[in-house]
Amino acid sequence: MNIYKYPTTEELDVLLKRPVRDASELSATVAAVLQDVKQRGDAAVREYEERFDKVCLDALAVSEDEMLAAEQMVPEELKDAIRLAHHNIKKFHEAQRFEGEHIHVVEGVECWQKSVAIERVGLYIPGGTAPLFSTVLMLATPAKIAGCKEIVLCTPPAKDGSVNPAILVAARIAGVSRIYKIGGVQAIGAMAYGTESVPKVYKIFGPGNQFVMCAKQQVSLHDVAIDMPAGPSEVEVLADETSNVAFVAADLLSQAEHGIDSQVLLVCKSMETAQKVEAEVERQLALLPRKDIAALALEHSKTIVVHDDNEMMDITNRYAPEHLIIETANYMELAQKVVNAGSVFLGSLTPESAGDYASGTNHTLPTNGYAVAYSGVNLDSFCRKITFQHIQSEGVRNIGRAVELMADAEGLDAHRNAMTLRIKSL
Repeated sequence: MNIYKYPTTEELDVLLKRPVRDASELSATVAAVLQDVKQRGDAAVREYEERFDKVCLDALAVSEDEMLAAEQMVPEELKDAIRLAHHNIKKFHEAQRFEGEHIHVVEGVECWQKSVAIERVGLYIPGGTAPLFSTVLMLATPAKIAGCKEIVLCTPPAKDGSVNPAILVAARIAGVSRIYKIGGVQAIGAMAYGTESVPKVYKIFGPGNQFVMCAKQQVSLHDVAIDMPAGPSEVEVLADETSNVAFVAADLLSQAEHGIDSQVLLVCKSMETAQKVEAEVERQLALLPRKDIAALALEHSKTIVVHDDNEMMDITNRYAPEHLIIETANYMELAQKVVNAGSVFLGSLTPESAGDYASGTNHTLPTNGYAVAYSGVNLDSFCRKITFQHIQSEGVRNIGRAVELMADAEGLDAHRNAMTLRIKSL
């Protein structure tokens, strides 16, 4: 990790920038695949599965026999861990239920909101070197709580046509309706447009590589809603002289091992702390099975040394990290100053991995600085809120003239007349 001591404001502008990719060629490739899936449905999906995932599929849907086989393949201890995580995620998200209140804004005018679940949602779950069965729980659990009638899941199959059994077990526990062996851009297209096998959904959730994220953004322009725009996963850690260096290093590496484009940022208040963490990172890195991936991520990661807490929090809120870990002595004090972050982990005993799996909070979070405007996935992500209003005669008397005047000022005569007729009817 590169160490930067007391950077100026201008230097910070450069240091906190995420890497920018040229997406022009990528966008064209993605658009072509999406259009093909839209036009040819299942046939196109099967061809892309053969081309990209190297698998010939007789059926796209996961069968009940495959679900039962997966149950036998996952160790009971892991099943128990998945059930524990599901329980905690469910408990945390159930507390987010919306209770609409009827408001009498003036005599005779009553307004309220009703929360309604999105009827059909699609979940994308990456496979590959790190099959994210935990993400199944993070997305399907609140979808089920919200009352989504259909929860569709797509995930890339292995070359033998199988799906990671832990993904299937997690899907069963969390209440997924249908599962399809489809990955990449073709999965996003299938859920966005619908095919002979895959139903069209109304909103797509879930992480993925740059092709998947590009596909999500393209279909969101005209065809379907998505959870949020996203880039590579990232973590920022705040440390001081009291921090456990081994913990800090482990937290940085737990993010770095996600992928070579992961973002890792350490902010601390002394050069001594920075150097101790750097040495510990190197020691732990050498022991990791995914050390080659983590090492590449660390090449473009940074340590910034600052003078005080104010500078520390200024950097944090400018960076707007996906994950923020505060491991300083005064972590509760600093927590109050967080404005922009996806999810915050407080104290030395709260690693990011706890939130990734089993603490109960959601790990689908805004990246790439989008935390300045977006929330992580929560119960509201799977709902719409419909407003209602009921006006009685006294209400017409109280607001009718204001409606007439405002409509008239905007030059909308029909709007004015709709109220005028009611005023005259009283």
